[in-house]
Amino acid sequence: MTRKIGLLIVALGLALVTVVSPGLLVASDHDDGEVDTKGRNLNLTDLYAFREVDQNSAAADGDLIFIMNLNPRSLARQQYYFSTKARYQFHVTRVAGNNDTPTGKSDVVLRFEFGAPQASGQQSIRLTAIRDGATVMGSGTAVTTPLSSAPIINRVSVGGTPLTIFAGLREDPFFFDVEQYFRVRAGALGIGPAVGFRNPGVDFTAGYNVLSVAVRVPRAFLQGSTSATTFDVWETIWYDGKQVERLGRPAINEGLIVTNDYINALNSVGPDFEADALAGKQPAARIAGPIVAEAKKTLMAVGNNESRANALLGAFLPDVLRIDTTAPSGYANALSDKGSPIRGRKITDDVIDITLTVVTNGAIKSDGVSYAGPNAGGTGHKPLLPAFPYLADPN
Repeated sequence: MTRKIGLLIVALGLALVTVVSPGLLVASDHDDGEVDTKGRNLNLTDLYAFREVDQNSAAADGDLIFIMNLNPRSLARQQYYFSTKARYQFHVTRVAGNNDTPTGKSDVVLRFEFGAPQASGQQSIRLTAIRDGATVMGSGTAVTTPLSSAPIINRVSVGGTPLTIFAGLREDPFFFDVEQYFRVRAGALGIGPAVGFRNPGVDFTAGYNVLSVAVRVPRAFLQGSTSATTFDVWETIWYDGKQVERLGRPAINEGLIVTNDYINALNSVGPDFEADALAGKQPAARIAGPIVAEAKKTLMAVGNNESRANALLGAFLPDVLRIDTTAPSGYANALSDKGSPIRGRKITDDVIDITLTVVTNGAIKSDGVSYAGPNAGGTGHKPLLPAFPYLADPN
């Protein structure tokens, strides 16, 4: 795998926070931007986008899988619910070329809204698609899967196109020794003792669940009247008329950004804001200044000179997860000419190891944690399901 300078950074999102704009890095994260009024079911953790045939050889060619995970640290054997006042959304931009700069334009939006929990533990699901400005309501009954039940696979028609939906608790598939990462970062910044990663590392998500929304969508639906084969994907949560979360590339929002207010700022804007900041447009460029400075300081503390830190910052912005659907999916299976991953993200991709290698200029190659394990304590994640929604059953 060829590794250009921005490759890993973009991946994990450690550098995401390093973006040039608030809102720029709100990618894959657990417990970022905490506020008193934001419950965990309004907190995104990860985004996955891949060709289904790359996860399941028996799947139909041309189908894509999008997965949104949220509600971090959901305890085992406990039922959690989606907010009835929120809009959970996948955003998609059609991209002409793999090296094009993301625009943050929403050509397609898949919006999920949930009804009140029933005695059965189920919630109704309403799917709305907004494509090229036209709004189409999904037809067909769809419900969430209660805890301790087999996955309920819902089939909904959107303007004559069948989409498949799952929503409910799943085992959290993310894996990372987050606790040790913060110790390593503190040592690099001179605010703690210098330490390295443990081997094996402690997987901080082991034993926890997340709420998941998975959707199977035909590529032709996303194309509309075009022939696009590459797409930029990101996800948002809106609550009370405001965007409270956004996530694109995999990462941990807190990786490079320390200030909580900055993280909240990142959550409130979209990749279009980042595009404006990169172009020097005001007020985006001005607002992004302090955030970029904090992220850059972290990058330089872990082994990058100024020019390399700048290159890393420019590689992953605006923050979207790009997927070229003409070749096998997998994080960093291929890169743009700026070093950004362009093949989406599969569930077990080790985005942390990839990102650490790039962010630290090769000084750190692994956090000592893998999906299957054994990690510290002998922990590992359950095997993925062989068919949709693929995510392992909840703990």
